[in-house]
Amino acid sequence: QVQLVESGGGSVQAGGSLRLSCAASGFTYSSYYMGWFRQAPGKEREGVAFLFTARGTTYYADSVKDRFTISQDNAKDTLYLQMNSLKPEDTAMYYCAADETRLWRECKLGDCNYWGRGTQVTVSS
Repeated sequence: QVQLVESGGGSVQAGGSLRLSCAASGFTYSSYYMGWFRQAPGKEREGVAFLFTARGTTYYADSVKDRFTISQDNAKDTLYLQMNSLKPEDTAMYYCAADETRLWRECKLGDCNYWGRGTQVTVSS
């Protein structure tokens, strides 16, 4: 059974940093496509960062480029999102998502087969 469990959210002032973690289990971590999405109240879900676990190739949304870094620890089957220079508009529930590598296009658009329950990030001005 696939499980994705996020942690690391919290409240921080603008300009601060947080690191989110996503512990994965129940699938072959090294051959998946994984990503972080976020959704703020009243807004659509947004994909912010993605990674091919086998190759380490990454993608970032323009809204977070140069501020957020997605990474992984294959030995721990864990995905990370380092968030620096946080802004109030980064406030949202952040979700970890995953799918088989062959389904990366659908997952990148939000149609991933596996999701975590989310972790809240709140940035105050």
